[in-house]
Amino acid sequence: MTAGIDFGLVVAAELAGEAFAQTLQLNIEYSPAPPFNSGRPEVASKEALEAARARYSKLLPGRRAGAEAAAARL
Repeated sequence: MTAGIDFGLVVAAELAGEAFAQTLQLNIEYSPAPPFNSGRPEVASKEALEAARARYSKLLPGRRAGAEAAAARL
C-alpha cells in the first residue's frame, strides 16, 4: 500500500509541483518512508503547512456544524 501512496505523491509532484505533493502528504499525515519529508506538521515545509491550514480552515465551519448536529441527535 505504501508504494502506491509513494507513487501517487511522485505523480502529483510531476503534475502539480513538489510543493503541492508535499501538501498532499501532510494532509494524509503519511510518514513511513515517503518521497518527501512532509508527513507531519513538525517536519513539513512552511509552504506545505500553510497550504494545508488554508485548505482546512475553509472546511472547518461545515465540519463543526455537522459534528454539532450529530451530537444534538444523541
